[in-house]
Amino acid sequence: MKHLVMLGAGHAHVHMLSTLASQGLAGVQVTLVAPHPRQLYSGMIPGYVAGHYLLDDCVIPLEPLLANSGVQWLQRSAVALDAQTRELTLDDGSTIRYDVLSVNSGPVQDRQKIEHLMPGAREHALFVRPIEAFGALWPQVVMLAQSRPLRVAVIGGGAAGIELACAVAYRFKTASVTLLSGVTPVAANYPAKVQARVINALKDRNITVIQESVSAMAAGEVTLGSGARLTCDVPILATGAQAPAWLQESGLALDGQGFMAVDACQRSTSHPQVFAAGDVCTRMDRPHARSGVYAVRAGAPLAHNLRAVLAGIEPSRYQPQDKTLNLLSCGNRYAIASWGNWSAQGHWVWWLKNWIDRGFIKKYRPAAKP
Repeated sequence: MKHLVMLGAGHAHVHMLSTLASQGLAGVQVTLVAPHPRQLYSGMIPGYVAGHYLLDDCVIPLEPLLANSGVQWLQRSAVALDAQTRELTLDDGSTIRYDVLSVNSGPVQDRQKIEHLMPGAREHALFVRPIEAFGALWPQVVMLAQSRPLRVAVIGGGAAGIELACAVAYRFKTASVTLLSGVTPVAANYPAKVQARVINALKDRNITVIQESVSAMAAGEVTLGSGARLTCDVPILATGAQAPAWLQESGLALDGQGFMAVDACQRSTSHPQVFAAGDVCTRMDRPHARSGVYAVRAGAPLAHNLRAVLAGIEPSRYQPQDKTLNLLSCGNRYAIASWGNWSAQGHWVWWLKNWIDRGFIKKYRPAAKP
């Protein structure tokens, strides 16, 4: 009996789980290690913040996917991995051994590292990751906004920061919203035309953009890299994802940022019995392909390759598309689309994004009973 351990319930693993009830793995014991009974779809969280969705609209429950699948679910998190002995250590101190390991645990924000860079962040900031915690805490911000106009600082000039700043400005009409993009301009990873659209969208929504990093946080204020202080009731930390700390001592090959290095088959470049998808890893032949768009599409090829290696068959190369459709929501049911150097914007783009996002959720959750 071989043992497949699936670490995390990210988008790719959700797809794998959806296939197991109808297409079981003969001679394979499957264990899922995931701390929450559901998966929040990150693409819809800005819409949740803006008030367009209830939190339940953004959720894929795991229980229906696990039913009749034969999968053992451990409601735990990983704290260590020894790739040499093929042993995973969980947060309760227990260990679990595997023949094949698949990691799709989702992005994290290393609070210890962030606290070192921004003293006071752990106490005062609202972290976007883990997204389950953010979703649970957001109603407290909504309640606070009912008592007085808020001064909100969104830290991070990437897609998450842009979308959340717009969502907050739409949700709280009397709030003062500032987007702190760090040392690089806002939307720096996008083509120039898209950057211009984003800047105009932020300006139209009265969002102040400051190209500075944050050096410290305290109650009621954040300190900028220049030494200036910005009054702030709610600092939202939407900086880029970091690699899980447990990877550092795992023995797996890592890239320069500490993410798992994988090949075109989504397999570890150092340990062929370990696979990964999503934000936890970097494809060394396509290092840019670590966005959420790629993570969502990685489910089917990952499931195919896991089934192959468990059957003693060589895995197949997965060729992601060169261009991806990127959709940035702007708060008021309006969005910006980009495909390579092409871009557009409008309410129709938001309706397209809404249709895609709701379709993804519907694909993996059971229909409501009448």
